[in-house]
Amino acid sequence: MPDTMSLPPCPSCASALTYEDGPLLICPECAHEWTPAAAQPNDDALVIRDANGNVLADGDTVTIIKDLKLKGSSQVLKVGTRVKNIRLVGGDHDIDCRIDGFGAMKLKSEFVRKA
Repeated sequence: MPDTMSLPPCPSCASALTYEDGPLLICPECAHEWTPAAAQPNDDALVIRDANGNVLADGDTVTIIKDLKLKGSSQVLKVGTRVKNIRLVGGDHDIDCRIDGFGAMKLKSEFVRKA
């Protein structure tokens, strides 16, 4: 039986009182159960790249590389539109931003390039 000091703390409540039960780690304080592989830090963190393969980061400025029709509207985002201060989020549309004249919206990273 491994020493409790070698077990990771609970990812849910950060309690150090975790214990093993078969293949699972269990927290007695909040009853959270997880696998040891899930407790390992993920070095392959979410990396979002633009259309040219450049890595994007929060706060970057990007340029739209294709005319994009806005769903539910007759407006179009034109090629060359600059978008400042982007925020990266998970999901299909992985850029959250505010575009002057259009407002807040989400973009796909495949339609932008880093400015």
